[in-house]
Amino acid sequence: MTDPLASPSPDPRPVGLDPAQAAQHDPLRKAANALEASFLAEMLKSAGLGAPRQAFGGGAGEDQFASFLRQEHAKALVEAGGLGLSESLYHALKERADGAE
Repeated sequence: MTDPLASPSPDPRPVGLDPAQAAQHDPLRKAANALEASFLAEMLKSAGLGAPRQAFGGGAGEDQFASFLRQEHAKALVEAGGLGLSESLYHALKERADGAE
């Protein structure tokens, strides 16, 4: 049984870089963040973010650009920490890449 008060495992990202900078330096992390952002964008779509209003909506233009709004919100959520999905995806991709070498 592990000690719950023990220090957490070290962060695999380079020291001194925030998550956005680390994603630029690591293509696997960048891919994992993009996958989480896509997942979050679909969740936001299901939640109704960017759905047209019933009255006085933006018309066809609003419908066309709602997906861009959702995607940007999803990217911002990932940069703020997200759901933790990108970390799991990153480790899975890293294990797969290490096994292919």
